[in-house]
Amino acid sequence: MCGIVGYTGPREAFPVILKGLKRLEYRGYDSAGVALLNQDHLNVYKKKGKVADLEEAIIGKDLQANIGIGHTRWATHGEPSDRNAHPHTSANGSLAMIHNGIIENYAQIKSELLNKGYSFKSDTDTEVLINFIEYIQSNNDCSLEEALRIALKRVTGAYCILLIEKDNPDTIIAARKGSPLVIGIGKGRDEHFLASDASPIIEYTKEVVYVNDYELAIVKPGELILKNLGNEKVTPYVTKLDMELAAIEKGGYDHFMLKEIFEQPSTIYDCLRGRLDAAAGTITMSGVEQNIEQLKNANRIMIVACGTSWHAGLVAEYIFEELCRIPVEVEYASEFRYRNPIVNKGDVIIAISQSGETADTLVALEKAKENGAFIFGIVNVVGSSISRISHAGAYTHAGPEIGVASTKAFTGQLAVIMMMALKIAIEKGSITPEYYKKLLLELQDVPEKVDAILKNAEELQVIADKYKDASDFLFLGRGYNFPVALEGALKLKEISYIHAEGYPAAEMKHGPIALVTSQLPVVFVATKDSYHEKIVSNMQEIKARRGKIISIITDGDTVSPTLSDDWFSIPMADELIAPILSVIPLQLLSYYTGIAKGIDVDKPRNLAKSVTVE
Repeated sequence: MCGIVGYTGPREAFPVILKGLKRLEYRGYDSAGVALLNQDHLNVYKKKGKVADLEEAIIGKDLQANIGIGHTRWATHGEPSDRNAHPHTSANGSLAMIHNGIIENYAQIKSELLNKGYSFKSDTDTEVLINFIEYIQSNNDCSLEEALRIALKRVTGAYCILLIEKDNPDTIIAARKGSPLVIGIGKGRDEHFLASDASPIIEYTKEVVYVNDYELAIVKPGELILKNLGNEKVTPYVTKLDMELAAIEKGGYDHFMLKEIFEQPSTIYDCLRGRLDAAAGTITMSGVEQNIEQLKNANRIMIVACGTSWHAGLVAEYIFEELCRIPVEVEYASEFRYRNPIVNKGDVIIAISQSGETADTLVALEKAKENGAFIFGIVNVVGSSISRISHAGAYTHAGPEIGVASTKAFTGQLAVIMMMALKIAIEKGSITPEYYKKLLLELQDVPEKVDAILKNAEELQVIADKYKDASDFLFLGRGYNFPVALEGALKLKEISYIHAEGYPAAEMKHGPIALVTSQLPVVFVATKDSYHEKIVSNMQEIKARRGKIISIITDGDTVSPTLSDDWFSIPMADELIAPILSVIPLQLLSYYTGIAKGIDVDKPRNLAKSVTVE
């Protein structure tokens, strides 16, 4: 959740850290802070609010240093405040630390430290951990590295930690379990950049090392040493970043969310490129091809995901069962990990995650892997934890997604799912060659159809302005469009703070229809498919009760507009492909509603990107 950044090398650390914090602010923006070490002088500055508030608060301060760490926070322990902001310092003032994650047994450790005379200035688990490290170091006369190793063997929970010490004025010590850490190697090998993801690093170098769970990194300007908790050295694996600086800039758009919505014709094309050849009738996916026997003969498929990725999993359930004739279950990763699910050898677990770092999904995968399941990851971030834990997988190639509300990652996930299902189905013989070829051609046309939708985006802005003051929304869909209704409701909640719920349209009669009044906007995802006559009947039920109907319809539909107060039309597509198109207007509706309400849509309250804590 939180964003961390560090630097050690010949250049001034603060500008690097500040720019990095701005790029990581999508991970949390409750407070921000930096710790700068100039010889043996440690300066810590932190402030409640966004990084811009910190930047303003430290004007005129001593910022000279060649080593430093910075943090932008999504609050877990302790409300957003100056005192709960990171970095935290040890009681003796010699250590400063930033932390992304949660120390679950902090209360027990805090009690022990209180009994030993320690006092605390904050409500955070992080301050407990840094004082625990200090206590171990001072009472065992050991190095900071060894004290950290001892401490981490005691703590439970998730963490990514960066530590600096007055007595080691050029060294950052880092550790990771569950929360991501990437280290950039300077082009002259005389500097290192540390961060939660690659966005603060790409400006300086493309050579990076992804730190694994239970590893410590000792980082100096010209030296990077990795060790495990047993003090054994680990050989760093240097990876080259496949990312450009322009991908993490707004590129002339007002918000990252809008930029990412409008990038979808190209990101979906990039997802399909090199994989889908409709003319030749082929799909090339090495992760699928190399494991095709395991996939097509799966006893069942279990999909684990959270949030928007869970909605992609629901669409996948429909697609895999229809095309591959394999039973599918879709699980919230947060629930899957805490119950005792039946997972056997021969089961396939598909993990879907934009960041590839979602904590609940990672733990769920570890549990399933122990039981002999085959793990297939669908992620966006190259080198992420889920990609490394999986037996095989596929990247969505959507590029960095900075806006907190996921948009282009969702359509990329659907494109990968569709290709994967088609590949398995044709190999298994559960789909006719004619229908297979038809779907290939339709999938190939998706980027062009998305582009056509986006050219009419201003129509959604007019609708958003009309309904921005509503206190509630309902989103309804059937079949493949039911998960799209759920996703539309989630987006509106995230971005406009309007209460919204998604339901299968037929379920309206089983309770939710009691909510319908002349003031309630009801959004129907009503594209032409095998359910269309039924959803038209549902629209008539709402109209009879004077609800305000907004419909997403297919070009040429003459019936739905007569029942709707407002509508938006999208190109015709097979019902398996339609969710990739029908979700685009709902993304735009949410964006424009948030803007009309004056909300910072890139940083909605209480939310953060990449949920790396439970």
